[in-house]
Amino acid sequence: QVQLVESGGGLVQAGGSLRLSCVASGRAFSRYTMGWFRQAPGKEREFVARITWSTLTKYYTDSVSGRFTISRDNAKNTAYLQMNSLKAEDTAVYYCAADTSGGGAWRIWGQGTQVTVSS
Repeated sequence: QVQLVESGGGLVQAGGSLRLSCVASGRAFSRYTMGWFRQAPGKEREFVARITWSTLTKYYTDSVSGRFTISRDNAKNTAYLQMNSLKAEDTAVYYCAADTSGGGAWRIWGQGTQVTVSS
């Protein structure tokens, strides 16, 4: 069973930066599309970004486009989310997820890491 472990969250001032990491167990990481999601208090979980396994194509939700960058290092079984120019509205628990079947379903989720941006 694949497991995902996020790290890198914390408290940062508005305008600052954080880099989240998501380490996956197992040997098939390079064949998973990886995604980042977030859930703010009182809100539903929302998509943030994803990176495909085959073409490394990246997609972002509009609110983070130009500020966040998703990447992956298959040799390290790790996906990253570089977050710059953080805003108070970016405060949320951030989750990484893996599409292990290639069918567009996020089957595996990490436990989440808290990001708090103070204004």
